[in-house]
Amino acid sequence: MGLSIAKMFQSLWGHRQLRIVMVGLDAAGKTTILYKVKSNENITTTPTIGFNLEEVDIGSIRFTVWDVGGQKQIRQLWSHYYENSNAVIFVVDSADTARLSCATGTCNDCARCELHTLMQNDTLANATLLVFANKQDIPGALPPDQVAERLKLSDMGATRKVHIQPCCALQGQGLHEGFNWLSQNC
Repeated sequence: MGLSIAKMFQSLWGHRQLRIVMVGLDAAGKTTILYKVKSNENITTTPTIGFNLEEVDIGSIRFTVWDVGGQKQIRQLWSHYYENSNAVIFVVDSADTARLSCATGTCNDCARCELHTLMQNDTLANATLLVFANKQDIPGALPPDQVAERLKLSDMGATRKVHIQPCCALQGQGLHEGFNWLSQNC
């Protein structure tokens, strides 16, 4: 019954709704991605203390995106934003190779450790995962296959839909492709 009512509203307004939580280490480009997709503008950003919340319409999908700050002391609050999320967008700085992964995999201060910790949360058990390998325009940035290897995306399990999308948030390259992938896989 609930599903048919949801489909009725979707057909009336033409939008399917997806709730997205966007996280990643500080300075990865999360807020830049959000506002580039929303308004196609480059904005001057400051470190996000707390969150930004925006609705972004792409095609017939309305994405409600929670962009949550990535500073170390804020990461412990990420789980407060997971409820009812259809997907996680995890943003990494592909040029910051020192913070992509650590030697032990247990440091809790590298992208790989944070990603694996958050994706083990029961609230995200059915969430799709999109990784934006951002800052591909910077010399020395790792290509997406090497970012995926460093993040150990292959360990995410066979039951979860996972995709890595190379992008450059400032130029907008790869962003719509990532959101289109989400719209087809959530």
